[in-house]
Amino acid sequence: MLIACNLLAQMRVDNMSVADRIPGTSEYGSVDPAPPSLETNVSSLRTTLLDENSKMFQRMRAVFSLRNDRSSEAVSALCEGFKASSALLRHELAYVLGQMQDNLAVPTLIDVLSDESEHVMVRHEAAEALGAIGDRRARPVLQQFLTDPLPEVSESCEVALDLLALCDEPTEIDW
Repeated sequence: MLIACNLLAQMRVDNMSVADRIPGTSEYGSVDPAPPSLETNVSSLRTTLLDENSKMFQRMRAVFSLRNDRSSEAVSALCEGFKASSALLRHELAYVLGQMQDNLAVPTLIDVLSDESEHVMVRHEAAEALGAIGDRRARPVLQQFLTDPLPEVSESCEVALDLLALCDEPTEIDW
C-alpha cells in the first residue's frame, strides 16, 4: 500500500512543471507557501477554496490563483473564504487581500478584525491588510482596536494607522 501511495505522489509531482515544484517569488514579491493553481476559472477556484474536504495545499493554490486574477469576482471569492474552519487559511486570505490592495475587501476585513472571537493571527493580518489597502473607511475600526488586549492585534492596528497616515502625507513623515 505504501508503495502505491508513493507512486501516486510521484506521478502527481511528475505531472507538475518545474516552476510548480520550486518555490519562487510571486508577482507580489512574496514566496508563497504553495504555487498558484493551474486552474484559472474563478468559479472553479472558488469551489476549491470553499471545499472543506479539499487538501489544504489545493485550497492554498486556489487562494494564490485568485489573488493573481485580480478581478472583483476573485476578491469576492477570497472574501467568502473567511467562512473556512481553518485559521491558517483565513490568515492567508487576509494576507493576500492586503497584497491585492482592492477596496472591495475592506468591509470584510473590517468585519474580520472586529470579530473578537476570531483567531488572533487572522485579526492581526486583517489589520495589516487594511493598512496596506489604504482605505480611510478602516480608520475608525483600527483606532477602536488600538487598545485591544491582544498585542498582536493592537500593534498591528498601530502599524496600519501609521500606513494610513503615510498615505495622507504629501511629504516624508518624521517617525
